[in-house]
Amino acid sequence: MTTAVTAEVDPRLLEVLVCPVTHGPLEYDRVRNELVSQSARLAYPIRDGAPVMLPEEARSLDAPEAPAVAQPDFPE
Repeated sequence: MTTAVTAEVDPRLLEVLVCPVTHGPLEYDRVRNELVSQSARLAYPIRDGAPVMLPEEARSLDAPEAPAVAQPDFPE
């Protein structure tokens, strides 16, 4: 059994990072573990405590959320 570990981002790093596309501010989304650029409409992932500031790795905020997959009902 493996346990997912979410590393916290150094607050000092968050103060100096800007969006690589717009050079605007980023917001830390602790729930999704992302840095969000509202002006670029992109969310940059944080992996192992390090922000991945590559636009091609970012999630578009305009993309529709994936629908929840319905679980089949199995008889007990």
